[in-house]
Amino acid sequence: MTTIEEVTALARSEQFLAIVSTVRADGTVQSSLVNAGFMLHPVSGETVLAFVTYGPAKLGNLRVRPQITVAFRSGWQWASVEGRAEIIGPHDPHESVDAEQLRQVLRDVFTAAGGTHDDWDAYDRTMVDEGRSAVFVTPTRIYSN
Repeated sequence: MTTIEEVTALARSEQFLAIVSTVRADGTVQSSLVNAGFMLHPVSGETVLAFVTYGPAKLGNLRVRPQITVAFRSGWQWASVEGRAEIIGPHDPHESVDAEQLRQVLRDVFTAAGGTHDDWDAYDRTMVDEGRSAVFVTPTRIYSN
């Protein structure tokens, strides 16, 4: 079993870039590249893997089939995090997260994934304009080579 700390060290070495894989309705796998990092869930306080995303593919798949795998690599080293995803965003509201809290949650996820920003107001506007959501993965299995 690989630890969260080991995954974070590996992720940091490649700017927290990760391949996210979800399952389509026909059972095939859809993968894409995101920045992801560990943080405390904004409601439960549990340690989760989080990333920000938008668009129909990942979010649509996760709404119906929340199983997800997120893989990090650096050189020949790699680590995968499997689990169930929860979406919190404009089209997936959470009763405990209002619009102002969502604004901060999206910032927190971005920084957990290694991001920095010179103009947080511009970042906030982009998140709203693009309908971005936060995805939280509760790890059920973490493994590596």
